Amino acid sequence: MSSLTFHPVRLIRAFYTSIAYLPTLAALVYGLLGLLALAPPISDTSLPEVIQKLSLTAPGSAQSLLAAMLGGMISLMVFSFSMVMSVLSQAGGNFSHKLVFGLVSERANQWVLGHYLGTILFILILLIVPEVDDGEAAWRSLAIYLACAMVLHCLALFVYFIHNASQSIQIDAVISGLHDTTLASMQRLHDKETDDHWRYLPSAAPPSAQCHEIHARMAGYVQNANLERLAELAERIGGVLHLQFRFGDYVVEGLPIAILECEDTPNEEWCDEVLSTLTYLDGESIDEHFVHGLTQMMEVAIKALSPGINDPGTARLCLHRMTDLLCRYLKWQPANTMVDGDGKRRVTWPVERYDSLLHRLFVPILSYGAEDQSTLLGLLKSLKTQSLFAGEHQLPSIQRMAQRVGQALADGASDPMDQAFIVERLERGAHRLDLTPMRERLAARLEQIG
Repeated sequence: MSSLTFHPVRLIRAFYTSIAYLPTLAALVYGLLGLLALAPPISDTSLPEVIQKLSLTAPGSAQSLLAAMLGGMISLMVFSFSMVMSVLSQAGGNFSHKLVFGLVSERANQWVLGHYLGTILFILILLIVPEVDDGEAAWRSLAIYLACAMVLHCLALFVYFIHNASQSIQIDAVISGLHDTTLASMQRLHDKETDDHWRYLPSAAPPSAQCHEIHARMAGYVQNANLERLAELAERIGGVLHLQFRFGDYVVEGLPIAILECEDTPNEEWCDEVLSTLTYLDGESIDEHFVHGLTQMMEVAIKALSPGINDPGTARLCLHRMTDLLCRYLKWQPANTMVDGDGKRRVTWPVERYDSLLHRLFVPILSYGAEDQSTLLGLLKSLKTQSLFAGEHQLPSIQRMAQRVGQALADGASDPMDQAFIVERLERGAHRLDLTPMRERLAARLEQIG
């Protein structure tokens, strides 16, 4: 792909993922209907008799009705979205500001906005040409009836929109939506990596003698890449391409983001084709990278544990959903290598280890909820559940994290009743962890207090 088409492709991708995509499509359809109502000179005699009976005596005099409907639609749209933005700003204050854009950009909300804009555009087109030729009143009358039906449809959408917006900011709906979106993204990646060309192989540093760096031409969040296309490009010149960033990272212009292991130096056109396969998006996209869904749940949990909100119940709800996703992740190792038909390595990229992901998700919750016993027990329960799905190389990471949680529980156990309650929870449920050190810390803590 040449540099001339590089930026148009970016613009098309950005438009497809923006809030304006579906409203623009809907407005175009309504605009075409408006032109259809004006363009063809269809006489009354060519229409069925039942339609002729519905004809208005003077369709041009319906301008006042159309103007009233136009003003009402504009007021309805302004009221709907000003109210929703006010509600979502409160949701951003209570949960996470990253969720606000996701709630506004939901497909259902985009379709509602598209119907609003399309109805306004349709009525405007009818107002532009108020005159009606003799013998064509029935066709214009149908357009006016259609405008009235569109307004009634928008009124029904207004009720749906208010209900959907109010439901979408409830914490159960927010966390459930995050969980479902993350799970769907994880499942898509899992299904794609069932092909034999996707492998997980031990990473090997490329030799320094035959390597060529490829630098980023723009700054932004690289959420994904067309790895199949990258493998084809690497195979074409007989090389191996090593990506030097994790998907979801922010890269700056000029940063070496890939190393080509090849005897020949790649030309400018080949580098342009490599860079064109990268998917840049503003912010975090769960659809492109499922780890963002897990981190957003973690951020909702620590926001709920902040002193200004103080809602440990929400943190535990997030832990429940995160536990389900992490257990699914433990049963599947994401690929880090793309091979060709002969099994030769062509593209490699770094993937986050499970212990790193566990640390990134659980340590902030542990830090913010260190003084809340219910949050700590929720963390411990999650770790006990994950231990049942972990492999032998993953179990030590869970054990170390459980020891940190146990230390926090022991530090907060200032009463024999606390110790009895915690010990009871330690014994409950199946797991593969060694909880003896936690019991010893609890006993030592009580002896220290006593």
